[in-house]
This record gives sequence, C-alpha cells and structure tokens, in this order.
Amino acid sequence: MNPLWADHIPREAYSPSRGLALAIIRVVVGGWFLKAAFLKLTLEPLWWVPYPTVTQRFINFLPKRLAEFASENPILGYQQFLNETAIPHVTLFAFLEAFGEVGVGFGLTLGVLTSFSALVGLLMSINFFLAMQWMGFCQQGFHLVLAGCMLAFLIGRAGRSWGLDALILKRWNSRWLQRLL
Repeated sequence: MNPLWADHIPREAYSPSRGLALAIIRVVVGGWFLKAAFLKLTLEPLWWVPYPTVTQRFINFLPKRLAEFASENPILGYQQFLNETAIPHVTLFAFLEAFGEVGVGFGLTLGVLTSFSALVGLLMSINFFLAMQWMGFCQQGFHLVLAGCMLAFLIGRAGRSWGLDALILKRWNSRWLQRLL
C-alpha cells in the first residue's frame, strides 16, 4: 500500500479506511465517466457482430457545442484550437471523447491501470475546463473537482487498495509493475 514516492512515511500513517474512502470516490467518478460515455455510444453490426461506436446524434451535436465553447472563450489559443482543429475533425474528437470516457470509467471503476486512467481523466478534465470555464462558476467548479479527484487518484495510487491493481501487484510483484500501477 505504501506508494513508491512515500518511502519516508511510516507504515502506520496508512490505514485501510483511507484506502476504502479513496476507492469509493474512485468508483463514483469512474461511474460518472461511464454514464457520460454510455449516452454517446451505440452498437452497430459488422457482419452480424455488434461493435461499439459513437452515435451519429453525438457527432452531429458536437460541432455546435464546440462552436459554443469557442464563441466567447477568453483563452485565444484554446479558442483557435477549437475552431481550427476540433471542429473540422469533429468525428475524431467525438471518438476520442467517448472512448476516452469509457477507458477512464472502466479504469477507475475497476481500479485497473488506475494511474494511467487518472492521467487521461486529468487531461480530459483540463480540456473540459478550458472549453467551458468562461461559461460560469458551475462549469468551473465541476471540472476543477474532477481534476482534483484525478490528482488524488494519481498521488494516492488509488487502485492499490480495493482495486484490480492491488490484485495484480500481489500476484506479480515486480518493479516495472509497481511503477506502471
């Protein structure tokens, strides 16, 4: 349970209830990401085998939403990114957003590759914050809380207790796995 960077902290400073508390928050945030992705995905048949893909409804909706985010965004570089990169390549960004949410959601909910999932979630939260931060305090606050949770998951190595990362480390304990998980 002792994070690699905190070798100087005594073992008694850690308690199972702290790990459980972080796991509860991790699962709730992961569930929120899964719920957000669920609304953007559908199953399409490929030779009678269903595969997940982004709904046409979300792809059609996204350019309008990105244009709204860019319209009065005071961060000119981000406004330019939205107008010149994201909107012209809206299908790619729809897939990145939806499947990024799936990956972060599963990673956090199950506690597997938690550090990587939290890092991706942090990058997504920062991008959502930059896109919407000028739209009001509620938008600012929500994405700041998400970013704060992702930082807590990274720092606290949230998958190492009550997650699959802990089981993987217990079974195959090696230095490179410790750094990865």
